[in-house]
Amino acid sequence: MVPTLAAEGLVKRFGPVAAVDGVGLTVSAGEVVGLLGPNGAGKTTTLRMLAGILTPDAGGVRIGGLDIHDRPLDAKRRLGFLSGDTQLYQRLTTREVLRYFGRLYGMADPLIEARTARLVEELEMGEFANRPCGTLSSGQKQRANIARAFLHGPDLLILDEPTVALDVISGQFIVESIRRERDAGRAVLFSTHVMSEAEYLCDRILLLHRGRIIDEGVLDDLLARSGCRNLTDAFLLRVGREGSRS
Repeated sequence: MVPTLAAEGLVKRFGPVAAVDGVGLTVSAGEVVGLLGPNGAGKTTTLRMLAGILTPDAGGVRIGGLDIHDRPLDAKRRLGFLSGDTQLYQRLTTREVLRYFGRLYGMADPLIEARTARLVEELEMGEFANRPCGTLSSGQKQRANIARAFLHGPDLLILDEPTVALDVISGQFIVESIRRERDAGRAVLFSTHVMSEAEYLCDRILLLHRGRIIDEGVLDDLLARSGCRNLTDAFLLRVGREGSRS
């Protein structure tokens, strides 16, 4: 079976610095893969290349078998992307934002309304769905952004720190929404600093350090190789070992 997302040999340099250096990965339908790494490890750069926002200096990306650089529009229709700096139109309400993006994706209005109603219910946005986005709290804005990424039912979701700076309740809404999308057969790749999220959500975990994947596997295998009881300790040990080699 062709993986929903496949990347091979991704390299991205900014001047003399290799922010990403030979990253390859796959994500299959019905799978959540977590990308973990310290600040500056290259997570955001990697995700932006995977989403077609940045062009790699080397390597390639396929979404559903489609090369994202040869057929960018077709590939990106299968993608829902959320980054840390994704913004909403401040004067539009959440419902209006979703209607706007639904039409950009070529969705029929009845389908947009049905999907919007479902997402408003699942993400408990009823109390603010008709308010201008500029008046929303950070947690409410992030729920609206998640709804925008999920709206068209993409095959693949790429989420960069989806719960960063959120309170526990808002973060839990988003974590549970990711689980629902996985259970519906979506492929999900997300980065996080919250180790408990990775332990709870991920079918596989990739550890990224200095632009390279230094370990990967299911949680039990990562813990067994490290001899640690939890992902935080395993992560710190693995990164520490890499740092001692440099």
